[in-house]
Amino acid sequence: MLKDAYNLFHEGSIALAQVEANGIHIDLNFLTSARDKLRERIKSLYERLREDKIIEIWRRTYGNRMNLGSREQLGRILFEKLQYPSIEVTASGRPKSDENSLKRIKLPFVKRYLLWEKLKRVNGTFLAGIERETIDSYLHPFFHLAGGGYSDKGGARSYRSSSSDPNFHNLPVRNKELSGYIRPCFIPRSGRMLVEMDYSGIEVRMAASITKDPVLLDYINDPTKDMHLDMAAECYYIKKSQVTEDMRYCGKNSFVFPEFYGAYYLDCARALWRAIDEYKMEVEGNPLKEHLKRKGITKLGKCDRKQKPIEGTFEYHIQQVERGFWGRRFKVYAQWKDDWYEKYQERGGFKMPTGFRVNGLYGRNEVINYVFQGIATHCLLWSLIEIQKHIEKYKLASCIVGQIHDSILSDVTVKEIQKYLSICKQIMTIEIRKAWPWIITPLDIKISCSKIDGNWHEKFPWIEKDGKWIPKEI
Repeated sequence: MLKDAYNLFHEGSIALAQVEANGIHIDLNFLTSARDKLRERIKSLYERLREDKIIEIWRRTYGNRMNLGSREQLGRILFEKLQYPSIEVTASGRPKSDENSLKRIKLPFVKRYLLWEKLKRVNGTFLAGIERETIDSYLHPFFHLAGGGYSDKGGARSYRSSSSDPNFHNLPVRNKELSGYIRPCFIPRSGRMLVEMDYSGIEVRMAASITKDPVLLDYINDPTKDMHLDMAAECYYIKKSQVTEDMRYCGKNSFVFPEFYGAYYLDCARALWRAIDEYKMEVEGNPLKEHLKRKGITKLGKCDRKQKPIEGTFEYHIQQVERGFWGRRFKVYAQWKDDWYEKYQERGGFKMPTGFRVNGLYGRNEVINYVFQGIATHCLLWSLIEIQKHIEKYKLASCIVGQIHDSILSDVTVKEIQKYLSICKQIMTIEIRKAWPWIITPLDIKISCSKIDGNWHEKFPWIEKDGKWIPKEI
């Protein structure tokens, strides 16, 4: 088993070295233009911030020590001087001034401030990093493999891969505005397409393969069932037919995944409640909070770990949902978590089915989550190695140019697109299960492609139909 682990990382390092050497083409004209536009926008936002009356309060409070970049100072102005309510506090008892806390304050100044911060990071971290590391119009990020606490060797304690110079894994994608400044910089070689292949729900599928929870397996194996929709309906106390796309997204990212990764119901309750206003959620034309009132839920609640939740609060409701989630729905998974952590405490480590031995001091959530995160990365690495072998075997002109946790980015010629996508699907969904029979769930990949000579930001889903790969009709 350890030999298998060594071979995976040995071959993986060689394959990733080739990916690094390939590099990804950068549109330097767009990059320069994007930086210029950002500088102007950042300057304009800064001037508007300085004109706001809140700045006067800030200046009177701190004088020469005033620092517009200090979240701590901003938090004191908003929560102490201006008395805006704060739900969450730090360990020392001060109101939190993180992004989620600030978003609750419906002030133009705060909205402008958060945007100013983000745009500065896009320009000063992401675009500056791409510009600094680009040579002859090509960027060659580093991809690292290590784990178990060897941070000096790259990688992560969870055995996930990492990236640097620049951090290719950390480029914004969910925020379309921020992504629109960065991802158009990435373009294919002339006459080609950028192709991204993403393992769909790979960590959940790994969790099902390891825990063998029958309910989770049923969700994965039955395409008519939707775990995220079901939980959104429970969390928001509505019928499944009333769940909107935004509600499902929140059910997935503010309850299901946090619960699987060890979050507490209080964190989920805060996030789900906050999302109601953020997404302006409605049920049959009426505000969702009005609907919840009719169900007896009138407010969020204190969300204090030291106090039991009170009936009639949203936190109490989510506590009940959480109990059902682990006590009835995924009780096999819940028992596996207890057993897995107990074995770790007895042995001081745990083994992954890919051959890796993880030793050292880890928290409960880390022990439970790292096995799934680690083997998910190993699945992608195994696939990348095999795809690289096929590229060399068939002397393809197409090449792999990047890797981001669960996805592979390739630069593909139009002539080879059909063959390349078929090879990748065969490797990533069929051949890997033959090599690792402990994977008992079907695997799926989502494929998206840029236009010929397009860019990474403007990519479209592709599907296989009648044995041929075509753009999906939207």
